[in-house]
Amino acid sequence: MEEDPSSGQLKRAIIDASAGAISGGISRTVTSPLDVIKIRFQVQLERTSHWVSVQKNLYQPSKYTGIYQASKEILREEGFSGFWRGNVPALLMVMPYTAIQFTVLHRLKTLAAGSSKSDNFRHLSPYLSYLSGALAGCAATVGSYPFDLLRTILASQGEPKIYPTMRNAYADIVNVRGIRGLYYGLSPTIVEIIPYAGLQFGTYDTFKRWTMAWNRNRFEDESISSFQLFLCGLAAGTCAKAVCHPLDVVKKRFQVEGLERHIKYGESVKEGAYKNMFDAICKILRKEGWPGLYKGIFPSVLKAAPAGAVTFVAYEWTSEWLESTWT
Repeated sequence: MEEDPSSGQLKRAIIDASAGAISGGISRTVTSPLDVIKIRFQVQLERTSHWVSVQKNLYQPSKYTGIYQASKEILREEGFSGFWRGNVPALLMVMPYTAIQFTVLHRLKTLAAGSSKSDNFRHLSPYLSYLSGALAGCAATVGSYPFDLLRTILASQGEPKIYPTMRNAYADIVNVRGIRGLYYGLSPTIVEIIPYAGLQFGTYDTFKRWTMAWNRNRFEDESISSFQLFLCGLAAGTCAKAVCHPLDVVKKRFQVEGLERHIKYGESVKEGAYKNMFDAICKILRKEGWPGLYKGIFPSVLKAAPAGAVTFVAYEWTSEWLESTWT
């Protein structure tokens, strides 16, 4: 008896959403410490050097100057749990984000390939893989953005806390900015996510296709191992993050604009500091130099590589397991 097409599509959507949510949750929790360090650098307006000038003839150290130093500071001031600051809203963001992303991605690939079978996706044009990834990233971003904003605010504040809980942060944002405030920084986020998601999924498909061809030529078997999937995800995450990091810095500045921050963490981003993305880039370059656009690049790449690898491997495993248990 043939399966009803609509029933099959619903089944596939549930599998993609479930596998995406689980893989996103695992990846986010594993890489949270690097994400916290990255955000601390990105919202630090002072130059990332041992000494910076704050006034004429007056010098004081930047709060964070390197990954190792930042790790020690966070551990000393906030304890081990400080590395998971903002992880609850991060999970609330990333689980629906990856669920929406993989569901939309699979649907777009199905439409482009004309088949719901993943085996046929290998024949999909690389350009369609990039486009599908970009559109899926946009849909997922819009659906989960308020949690991304809350995650950034909580992860950036340090000790003493300005916002003790996610609820406090939410209430203050709505009180100060209104409901629209929950979408502060959405425009630069969309601009960032289009190339980022496109590169991440496009390069993953490309590396996966190359690996399968290599296996076929060398072993006469194109089946791909979990370790090879991990390496493909690692490479895809690294490429995407290295290219798009400056846009991520701009996004973080808009997200914390006008919000309180303890004085020991340096200057905060004032309300109306940036008119638009171009203005933000120009002001960052003028005040902080080119390194300002790459603040947090090292923890970002260190995080993006395993995050991409864990996400893709966990998704493939979970998807296969759900498919086998469903039938």
